[in-house]
Amino acid sequence: MADKNKNKKNVEQITDMEVDFAQWYTDVVRKAELADYSSVRGCMIIQPYGYALWEGIRDYLDRRFKETGHQNVSMPLFIPESLLQKEKDHVEGFAPEVAWVTHGGSEELTERLCVRPTSEVMFCEHYAKVVQSYNDLPKLYNQWCNVVRWEKTTRPFLRTSEFHWNEGHTIHATQEEAEAETLQMLDIYEEVYEKYLAIPVIKGQKTDKEKFAGAKATYTVESMMHDGKALQSATSHYFGTGFAEVFDMTFQDRDGKLKHVHQTSWGLSTRSIGALIMVHGDNSGLVMSPNVAPYQIAIVPVAMHKAGVKEKALQLQAELKAQGFRVHTDISDKSPGWKFAEYEMKGVPVRLEIGPRDIEKAQVVLVRRDNGEKEIVAMADLAEKLPLLMTDIHDSLLAKARARMEEKTYEAHNMAELKEIGETKPGFIKAMWCGDLACEEQIKEEAGLSSRCIPFEGEAVADTCVCCDKPADKLVIWGKAY
Repeated sequence: MADKNKNKKNVEQITDMEVDFAQWYTDVVRKAELADYSSVRGCMIIQPYGYALWEGIRDYLDRRFKETGHQNVSMPLFIPESLLQKEKDHVEGFAPEVAWVTHGGSEELTERLCVRPTSEVMFCEHYAKVVQSYNDLPKLYNQWCNVVRWEKTTRPFLRTSEFHWNEGHTIHATQEEAEAETLQMLDIYEEVYEKYLAIPVIKGQKTDKEKFAGAKATYTVESMMHDGKALQSATSHYFGTGFAEVFDMTFQDRDGKLKHVHQTSWGLSTRSIGALIMVHGDNSGLVMSPNVAPYQIAIVPVAMHKAGVKEKALQLQAELKAQGFRVHTDISDKSPGWKFAEYEMKGVPVRLEIGPRDIEKAQVVLVRRDNGEKEIVAMADLAEKLPLLMTDIHDSLLAKARARMEEKTYEAHNMAELKEIGETKPGFIKAMWCGDLACEEQIKEEAGLSSRCIPFEGEAVADTCVCCDKPADKLVIWGKAY
């Protein structure tokens, strides 16, 4: 009886996203077994299924980083306070979120150590030691690590006190090389979202108000969640020579002159899993592209107590694995209905059902997770059908998410329109901006909207600023964000 109750609980209806989107998100994270809460406030336990998602994203990016000449390194977890204080703007930007170590064992430290919120200063200290000549450049380094930012309000994957990410830190001889690097990495982030996660993004530049502390320019890929809110999905920063001047990162150039290096930084975190949930998920749980799914196919034997069913299911699994698919066969004694609900909850893209009658007819029942379509497929046709199906599922998810983003993108030509759309139509709002910080802050205060980015692609929707009516040539995407 206990097992039956447990099974029932695990597949019970999650909160409808239309009723309470925040609770729906939490339900999916917990019931799909992606993450659990820990005893440390704001820190999550990433469970195996959730970590498999992160491994897939990490491995995709790691391959692309190495293909573009980058190398992985590892920097210390702790940063001396004196080192962090060397870059004033950077410190001020992170000060409210920094966690400090004051004791080592029972001894009070002579200098506080910061638990890294990011590693710019550690890379700068290292680069200043190892670079002397133009022959030492560029340095194209990346590290995969955890960082800590003491957040006041947390939510699994989206905003946690500790999270996983990549942080790339590169230095170059010229501004042109560094700016090209910054935009190249932004393109790679766009690629992982669209080609791997099937999530459409808008690429653009952050305003000065929203740029990274210490950066000359910050570029971003912004995605839209199912509820119309924005998510800053990855960023790439050009630092110029700001850090180089503070940390004395110089090199002797070809002309014999001593010059400062030009620096970049770029990162993508486990927040991407939150995006995956909120862009594609539905009221039955996760939905995802076969590219990122830990299991692309779940095989569910039906009437497994009958002779040959289990064996045939495992044989089919071996055949599909040999073809390169990630496959899981559920031979537990849970009921088929329970298994169907579980793999829907976990977003497995394709479910194959096989029972005695199917074995007799050399067929399977194939069910798509993204649209629920069910069909009978001859086992002999699976090798040809499945690769095409996987591509179609990815393309369909991307197209659906893009259509939703376009449908929920509006234009505003004055403050009245901006406020009304912001209050009644969740989504992105295209509106012109004069470039004045006062106008940006007024829009934030009065309409509750932040500037998401100045998109690389986009036509002017008016000639004047949406806030002050002065001439404006900057199109900005405004929205409410996670």
